Formats: sequence, structure tokens, C-alpha cells
Amino acid sequence: MSLKQLDFCSGIRHPEELSLCRPLTSEHLKRNYPRGLGCTPRQRSKEPTAGINLSQNNNNKSDGFLTPDTSGSAGTPLNTSWNDGRNYSPSTAMFNGNSSFLNYSGDSSISATDLPLAHSPRTPNEEARHGVLRPKSLTERARLNSGWLDSSLSIMEQDIREFDTLLLRFKFYSFYDLNPKYDAVRINQIYEQAKWALLAEEIDCTEEEMMLFAALQVQVNLQANHPQPDIYHDDEDVETALTDLQVTLEGTLISKGKSNITNVPELSDYLSFMKPKRFTLKGFKRYYIVLRDTYLNLYKSKDSESNMSISLKGCEVTPDVNLSHGKYGIRLEVPNHEGMTEYWIRCSSEEQYAKWMAACRLAAKGKTMADSSYELEVKSIQDFLSMQKPAPAAVISPSQIDINPDDMVAPRFIRKLKSQKIIQRILEAHANVKDLNLMEAKLSYIKAWQALPEFGMSLFVVRFDNGRRDELLGIAFNRLMRMDLSTGDHIKTWRYNTMKVWNVNWEVRQVRVQFEEENVAFSCLSADCKVVHEFIGGYIFLSMRSKDQNQTLNEDLFHKLTGGWV
Repeated sequence: MSLKQLDFCSGIRHPEELSLCRPLTSEHLKRNYPRGLGCTPRQRSKEPTAGINLSQNNNNKSDGFLTPDTSGSAGTPLNTSWNDGRNYSPSTAMFNGNSSFLNYSGDSSISATDLPLAHSPRTPNEEARHGVLRPKSLTERARLNSGWLDSSLSIMEQDIREFDTLLLRFKFYSFYDLNPKYDAVRINQIYEQAKWALLAEEIDCTEEEMMLFAALQVQVNLQANHPQPDIYHDDEDVETALTDLQVTLEGTLISKGKSNITNVPELSDYLSFMKPKRFTLKGFKRYYIVLRDTYLNLYKSKDSESNMSISLKGCEVTPDVNLSHGKYGIRLEVPNHEGMTEYWIRCSSEEQYAKWMAACRLAAKGKTMADSSYELEVKSIQDFLSMQKPAPAAVISPSQIDINPDDMVAPRFIRKLKSQKIIQRILEAHANVKDLNLMEAKLSYIKAWQALPEFGMSLFVVRFDNGRRDELLGIAFNRLMRMDLSTGDHIKTWRYNTMKVWNVNWEVRQVRVQFEEENVAFSCLSADCKVVHEFIGGYIFLSMRSKDQNQTLNEDLFHKLTGGWV
């Protein structure tokens, strides 16, 4: 089964990022499904319902695919309605039996922002709110991934009947070449998936970040009622082409003014540093730290000998920021033969943090500050922080707009703050994003979501070979992570670029992965092992994509990488 063959994604670029899954209930979060999940109560209603017509011109019939069914796994399905102010029920959303999910050929004579799935209802109804699955632990988060269908089998082979409800979601968190000109539907659906993941507390964020997300949602709702700029204007194409050419010509230089590529740039400053250990009260110590190439070198003073040298290549870099407390921290988890060693760095200012965070991220990828993306990374971090700062005064008063915090803010913040305080905080944050148009607001929401430390990590409960207890396996676009089931602490990271072979032993239902440094084997407890194999193979497939406009989806290669059969 492929989405291209089913024609569900007609007019949506890069359908390989999507997949079908069964809608779950809260009961599914209470147990593991090592043999896979069968038909669920929300998948098949007792009384079949006729298919829904998506046509936007038939005003006397249904308004098409309705508001997101948020009862399933991470995010929302790819089914939203016109943003006409009406409230729809998530439980009625379904896929009809024909290929009219989206009839769009990509012709620029049709405005992408006029497509039905390019818009969302302003607010969900009560049924939508009550249907949201809210995982209470890392184990329950992992069980959200039990409902994915097998891409190697037809839907009929997986007990899917006519009029059954399935959810179409972005399974792989690797969104390639998002372009407002062509991807209005795709951008809106990613925006919806991000929004519901935050509201369902499937991913954590700070209080300042939550207010930024809510402010961007307010801006999306406001802009949905206003005419949008013409995204097909030829001048923008020329400007984009010139920008791409500039980046290409600059190559690996930081900027035009720095043309000496014989000198590797370095970053140096006095920073607070700590190697955290259990059962110790030792705090941060001040060091003179130099980041050169991909190595972090520590000195007691600028003129002393090096105390320590740390290779950042392949490490995990996590922000530890709290703007209200003036905290700008960086957490480094460096791989070694025993697992991961953790180091903490504390910066004294926002500017210092942006430079060091960007440099550490590049070093983790094996890149230096000579790479052309360094300045862009610094600016991206600074922009993200500046958007979280509350403005001196809101540009909209609470009486001018109807804001329901339950639709924009995760429950843990609502329990902490009073409703009026939340609304005021949202409007203060909105002053920083008030000038964004509809597409810019959605893309900013997506980028802020991607900047969260836990973004893009799909979890599974597993038992490693010779292991004595259950653990977590995290699968991201570029790595596998062994994690503690209770705390989520990283135990070991394996990068895909060190992977040689991965397969499934179907007799014992065990996934085996061969890396350059070691071999890993584990059994998946929270979902079928085929789901894990598809995630790994799917991300390998996505990493092979290029910007070739004539590139076609290689379905044979996709099934070869995700099928699990030699």
C-alpha cells in the first residue's frame, strides 16, 4: 500500500512523509501491543456513514473533511475544513471510498490558499476537546505509535473496510522543501499537527514558548479573515533564485567579508561549565572555553594550559533556556564507549548563547563555523528568543478579541495561571508577531515547534537483547536513541551515518541494527516491530531526496527500505 497508489495525496507534495494510522482511544494507552493493533472502536462505527463530498462548490451538502480527529497519535490527521467559523466534530471525520480527497493539479491558476484543506476551523467543538488523548507518561507517549498501518500491505489485508475511519498524519518529521507557493495544504496540516501535539502535551515546552505558540495561533486566526499577498508573484521567484545563487557562490564561507578559508574560525569566551554527577553538590565553575573545529577546549584562564578537550561530533545539543529567569544554558550529551557523558554550559547573555548554541549544533553535525549555515543558525536562534519576549504593551486589548485559553494553551499552564493572566500574556506575545501574514504565521509556528528539544522523536517501549528491564527507543530523522523509560535520560545515541545494516528476525520478532561500533538488537513491546523497521527505513529513504524538480517518488526503493524482508 502506498499513499500515491491510494491517491489520497493528490496535489500534496512529498506524500512520502505521510502515513495512515488507526484512531486510538485512551484505553490503548494503558497496555502494549507487541503484535500490532487491530480494529479500534473509533475506526469502525456501529452504523456505516455515507462518504462525505469535499466539493467546495456544493454549499447544500457537507463541508468536506472535518476538523482534526485529535484522538489518535501525535498531531492531527490530514483532514480539515474551510475556515468559515463553524465548529465541527472530530469523530465524524472520515475518508470516503473515492479519490476525491483533494482534487488539485498544482495549476497556479488556482490559488493554493483557496483549497479546502489549506484552512482550519477557528475553534474545535467540545467533542474535539474531550477527544484529545493526553499521555501522562513517556510510556503512554510511546504507545501513541501503536496504530500505524503496514505500508507493505493493502488496507484490506489489515482489516480496513469501507466507511472505516483512518487518520492520515505526518509520520516522518522531516519536512522537505516547504514552499508557500505550492504547499498551502501541506503547511496547514503540519501546523495543525504541531498545534494538537502541543495542546495534548505530547511534547514539552517552556511557559514563554507556549505563549509564543498561542500568539502565533491568534495571528493565524486573525489573518484567515484578511486577503493574503499573491504567492505566485514572479518577482519573488527571481528573489529566491538570487538568494540560492548567493548561498551557492559563497560556498562554505561565513560571509563575503571573510574570504580566508585557510583559517578555521573559532569561538572563545569565559563561560560557566559543569559536569553534573549524582549525589554531589558541585556547581558551575568559570572556564575560558574555546570551540575550534568540532572540539571544545577548556582552560582555567586564557593563558593556562588546556584542562580538557571534548569532541562534539555526534553529540546531543539541547537548549536549557528560561527567559524570565535570565537563564541561557546548553546541555551537551557526548557519546563515549560507555554511553553518554553529560556537560552543562551556562552563557551570560542572549547574544553569547546564540553564538555558542549555533556553533555547538554545527559541531555535533561535524561542521565548523566556516559553514555558510552558521550565521543563519545564529539569526534563527536570536529570532526565536526575541519572539518569546513579551512586548511592553499589547496592540490588541482583551475586549477586542475572543480568546479561549483551552484552545491555545496546554492544560499544565492553564492549571498554573489564571485565565485572564494567560490572555494578557498571549496578547503581549502577539505584539511581536502582529505583522506576519497567514503563511508566515503558520511557518513561524512550525519552525518554533521544530526548535523544541523533543521535536521529531518517535518513542517506542523496547527490551534490548540481554536487557533486564524495559527501556525507550527514540527514532529521529538522523539517529536512534536509547533512553531511560522513567526519566527520558539519554543512555546511548547511534547516528544513521554509522549504520551498516538493519533487519527484522521475524521468528523472534526482533529488530537488529549493525553500526560501525557495535551491533544492537531489541524487541518492540509497545507496537509491532514492523513499525520500528518502517521508521528507520523511512528516514533513510527521506535522506536520499534532492532538489531535482524532475525527481519522482521511487516507490520500489521505499518498500525495499521499509519492507523488512531481504
